[in-house]
Amino acid sequence: MADSDAYANLVLPPLLRRRGISGRDAAFATELAYGTLRLRGRYDAVLALATERPVTSIDAPLLDVLRLGVHQVLGMRVPPHAAVSETVALARSTVGAGPAQMVNAVLRRVATDPLDTWLARIQEAAGADTIEQLAVRESHPAWVVRALRQALVADGRPVDDVAALLAADNAAPAVTLVARPGLVSQDALLDDSPGARAGRWTPTAVVVQGGDPGALPAVRDARAGVQDEGSQLVALALLAAPVDGPDARWLDLAAGPGGKAALLGAAAAQRGAHLVATELQPHRARLVERSVAALPEGVVEVRCADGRDVGRAEPGAYDRVLLDAPCTGLGALRRRPEARWRRSPADLPTLTRLQAELLSSALDAVRPGGVVAYVTCSPHVAETRTVVADVLRRRTDVTQLDAREVVRSVAGDAIDLGEGLAAQLWPHVHGTDAMHLALLRRT
Repeated sequence: MADSDAYANLVLPPLLRRRGISGRDAAFATELAYGTLRLRGRYDAVLALATERPVTSIDAPLLDVLRLGVHQVLGMRVPPHAAVSETVALARSTVGAGPAQMVNAVLRRVATDPLDTWLARIQEAAGADTIEQLAVRESHPAWVVRALRQALVADGRPVDDVAALLAADNAAPAVTLVARPGLVSQDALLDDSPGARAGRWTPTAVVVQGGDPGALPAVRDARAGVQDEGSQLVALALLAAPVDGPDARWLDLAAGPGGKAALLGAAAAQRGAHLVATELQPHRARLVERSVAALPEGVVEVRCADGRDVGRAEPGAYDRVLLDAPCTGLGALRRRPEARWRRSPADLPTLTRLQAELLSSALDAVRPGGVVAYVTCSPHVAETRTVVADVLRRRTDVTQLDAREVVRSVAGDAIDLGEGLAAQLWPHVHGTDAMHLALLRRT
């Protein structure tokens, strides 16, 4: 996965199933993979001190082995001698006997001191800049730390919250299921999942304790699915937003891989509505089809199309439109830790241009009196508030609704939401991905 565009959360579970790895062994492999990816920046700083050379001078396969070993020593409850021994054996089988000797020496050096000692050393090596210290300690690129801090301030939250947010990004998230209305109830999912609990914010969320969710009959049959509660909440908020006039034609403008489309489609079946789900990439469109497979025939129509063209092709054709826009994914770093290392500030101009084009298309596609939900799984100000503000400046036929009120109508008044008309969720506050929701009405 290190040299491809694959994400661990998409590749690892089916790989474990194919190899028949389950139970404690699967849990160990998952934590080893995800934990090493999340804390790569921290471990690279430790390795730079332990080897007394920059990690860029270490061959990539050898560096990956070292990272796996350091995570076992400093981040898991693995006895140091076992962590060193197993990692040396891995090095011998993958990179050769010579490099394996280096792995042995380096990991023994790392194992001589506890995590707190290494954290103090790498922070000191990072210099006096508090952002750089946070970045190396909490294993985020410095530009991501700055962007998240700016987003917190824009939401009216204390700047010091950034430390708690970064720590939450590095905590393994619980697996959350969505009970798709009309197909399976939240209570039925709770009964089928020993140790599970209801979600905090939505009547559809069930948080499960370990195990393979794909083994549950409701998940296998697409009556339920794996979906972060924040994703469920923003989709349900679109359904709760008031529209003026008819409410029968809905659109999911960038639907892949289909989680929100399935939730909207289930609600459409109950309300007598019809959902069109568009997706540009054919393989992702097939994922959408699988996600909605349990719904009654004809409720959801999946189209392989460019969302930027829909507004011109079908102006004013829809009553509700969801745009879950492609983004940097900085709000889902708990689940896709690789994104922090793959993204860079250079990605933002292309993404924000695409986001603006898709949002303009969504607003063209909704009829007067209808509502568009602009959603990103990134809190970055450039991808959220700035995109919406730029579109509002260019258009006189759009007003912004108070998304916080609508979210409270779903989640309850106790939910802690920040400042402004948009609703911003946070891992360290809400226990969800950092989903951003703006609701816009065509006037």
